[in-house]
Amino acid sequence: MSRYLLGIDQGTTSSRAILLNPQGQIVDMVQQEFPQHYPQSGWVEHCPEDLWLSILYCCTTLLSRHKLSGKDIIGLGISNQRETTLVWDKETGEPVYNAIVWQDRRTAAYCQQLSEDDPKLEQRLQAKTGLLLDPYFCASKIHWILKHVSGAREKASQGRLLFGTVETYLLWKLTGGERHCTDASNASRTLLFDIHTQQWDEELLVLFDIPRSILPEVCDNAADFGCTRPELLGEPVPVLAMAGDQQAALIGQCCFESGMAKSTYGTGCFLMLNTGKQALQSQNRLLTTVAYRLKGEVTYALEGSIFMAGATIQWLRDGLKLIQQAGESEALAKEADIDHGVLLVPAFTGLGAPYWDPDARGAILGLTRDTGIREIVSAGLQAVCYQSKDLQKSMQADGVRPTDWRVDGGMVANDWLMQFLADMLGANVRRSSIAETTALGVAYLAGLQAGVFKSLEQIATLWQQDKLFTPKMAKAERDRLYASWQQGVKRIQTRD
Repeated sequence: MSRYLLGIDQGTTSSRAILLNPQGQIVDMVQQEFPQHYPQSGWVEHCPEDLWLSILYCCTTLLSRHKLSGKDIIGLGISNQRETTLVWDKETGEPVYNAIVWQDRRTAAYCQQLSEDDPKLEQRLQAKTGLLLDPYFCASKIHWILKHVSGAREKASQGRLLFGTVETYLLWKLTGGERHCTDASNASRTLLFDIHTQQWDEELLVLFDIPRSILPEVCDNAADFGCTRPELLGEPVPVLAMAGDQQAALIGQCCFESGMAKSTYGTGCFLMLNTGKQALQSQNRLLTTVAYRLKGEVTYALEGSIFMAGATIQWLRDGLKLIQQAGESEALAKEADIDHGVLLVPAFTGLGAPYWDPDARGAILGLTRDTGIREIVSAGLQAVCYQSKDLQKSMQADGVRPTDWRVDGGMVANDWLMQFLADMLGANVRRSSIAETTALGVAYLAGLQAGVFKSLEQIATLWQQDKLFTPKMAKAERDRLYASWQQGVKRIQTRD
C-alpha cells in the first residue's frame, strides 16, 4: 500500500486536510466550516476547541475514507491563519480566553496610544520586524489578554501560561503538550520577532509587557516538530513542517525565485512577492516578512494584506442574504454592467494595506432606484480586484511591480472575477490547477523534510496552470474605474 503526506490548513472560516501522494498529486481533501464569534463591533473570536476539533475531524475522516491509519502517513505539515492569538494554561491545557482572530480590531486605541507616545516607534518596529504598529499582529492581542483576563498576568509571570499562533496550539495538542514550537514564518507575524537576527526581541517584549517564558521555540519551516499522540490517528505521525497560510501558499504555488508573486483569495486577500535573500523594507506601508526558512537560510517576501475578500461574499450570503451560495455571484456579476456605479468598500474590520486604518468601516456607495442585487454582488467582487490594484501600485512604488500573478484560494474558481482582476491589474493572471495551495505547500515541506522531494527545484516542476487570464480592458476605462474606487475609500477613511 502506498504511503502519503498529510497537509493541514486551519483557516479563518474552515479547516481542511489533504492527502498527497509521493508524486505530488492530491488524492483527496476534507473540509469543515466552524462558527465565527463577534462579541462587539470590530471584535472577532474563535473558540479554540472548534479549531482543534475541526482539524481532528478533517484528518480522521480523510484517513477513514481511504482505510488508512497513521502508519500510512509519512509525515504531516500544518498551515494556519496567521496572527490569530491564543494563550493557554501550561498545566491544564485550557485556553484562558477565546482565540483573538487576525481581523480583530479591539487593540486599535492601544496601538494608537503607543504611536502617540513615541512618534518614531513604528519606524523602529518596521526596521526590526518588517511590520507596522497595528492590531492585526499578535503583540497587542497578547497584551490585551494578559491585561484583561483575570489572573492571566500573574500566571504568565509565574511561567504558567503559553502563547501561540494557531499552528503552535495545534502542535501542542497533537503532541500531547510535548512540543511548544512555532516556525520562522509565523514568528515573523507577531511584532515580537527580529526578522534579521531571527530571534525574539527583548526590547519589544518589554514594550508590550510580555514575559519571554510564554513564547514558543522558533524552528525552520521544515523540521522535526515531534510526533502526534498515537490515539489520534491510530499510530504516531511525524510532524515535519509548519508555515503561515500565505507563506504555505507561496510554496504551494512554487514561487521559489526572487520576483515571483502569488495572490491568495480566501477570507482575505494576500499578495506575496518573493524577494530572495533581501529583506526589502517598504516605503509604502507594505510588510516585509519571512517567506520561509530552510536549513537556517532565510528567504524574504514583500506582502500586502487585505482583510476582506471571500469574507465580503460570505457577508452578502449570510448577512444580507442576497445569495444562497457564493457560486451564484459569478452569474449575477455577468448580468450587471461593468460600470454600474455602485461601490462596496468592505472595511468591516478596518482597512488593511496600504491604508492601515483600523477605525474605518464599510460602506455601499452610489445606490440608486435602479440598483439591485446583481449590482451590489458585482461591487463586492470588484472590491477584491480594486484592493489588489492598491497592493500592486504600492509594490510598484517600492520598485517591484508584479506583472504575472499566480492565484489560488476559493474565489479563483470565478472566471468573471479572474478576468476583471486581470483587467484591473493590466497583468497576466495564472490560475493554478490546484486552488487550495495552502495545505499543498506544507505537504510539500513535509515531503522535503522526509526526503520524498529532494529539492525545491524538484517541487517547482509539479506546478501546473489551469487557465491564463490576460487583460482585455482599455487602460482609460481601467483608470476611470479605479479612480472611482479611490474616491470611495477616501470617504470612509479616518486616517490620512
